[in-house]
Amino acid sequence: MTRPPLPPFTEADARAKVQAAEDAWNTRDPHRVSLAYTPDSVWRNRDRFLTGREQIRAFLADKWERELDYALRKELWAFGEDRIAVRFQYEWHDARGNWWRSYGNELWEFDPQGLMRRREASINDVAITTGERRITGPRPPQEHGVPFPLA
Repeated sequence: MTRPPLPPFTEADARAKVQAAEDAWNTRDPHRVSLAYTPDSVWRNRDRFLTGREQIRAFLADKWERELDYALRKELWAFGEDRIAVRFQYEWHDARGNWWRSYGNELWEFDPQGLMRRREASINDVAITTGERRITGPRPPQEHGVPFPLA
């Protein structure tokens, strides 16, 4: 199984890979998202360490049960031959209706087939009001690649 674009990445390839990840995560479909990772992929997500697609799928299912109305934006930060660094923001609310914006950075490493074999994510959550929301769903195509604000 391959997941283009494949390494070695050009800038256009890296941007396409980042947009594809954003689009997939915005489906909130744990099975679909997990297929972008190698069967033995290793993750650090905040304080959690995961290995393999099944753990990733279970993690994502639990995440999207807690993080309601999740909507994500990713932006390319840097890239190398088989690695990509991104910054991201996503908004969600909890079961009590409290809204959050989560800020983070990810480091990705890919195998030759374009599957992610390693993901390290550092994430911080900031409480926001409904009026402060700016991410309300998947990014429309005309906004692909448009940078988002730092804060």
